[in-house]
Amino acid sequence: MNIGQGDRRQTILLVDADPHARKTLRLALEEDGFSVGEACNTQEGERTARRIRPNAILADLMTDAANHGATLPERLHAAGLAIPMYIVTSGSDAVLSSIGLHELGVTGVFLKPADPAIIIATLKIRLASGLEQDAHA
Repeated sequence: MNIGQGDRRQTILLVDADPHARKTLRLALEEDGFSVGEACNTQEGERTARRIRPNAILADLMTDAANHGATLPERLHAAGLAIPMYIVTSGSDAVLSSIGLHELGVTGVFLKPADPAIIIATLKIRLASGLEQDAHA
């Protein structure tokens, strides 16, 4: 199956306060056949995820840090949504190593500046191989 082709396109939600970062990833993902939703903060990300039910989420860790509350994965889990979450962050290795990513419901991490080709290849492999739960089930 070609991701983004056929009867059902894969949908990715981008959650990042930086509009340039969202645009860069959105353009690359759309060019590769994905549908893309966008949100600029955790609250908007939660609302958008509930509405569009993406197959995966790419979110900046610093977007959650500014929220001073529950992280996006925690909010979605509490709402009964099991959506694979990938962090795309400029956060240092020290910050990342001090956080229990699995406990937060994070599937993987990409450090900025992230290469869109690597992100897309990872999503294609993970989503097509059935390693991720189907968020639409």
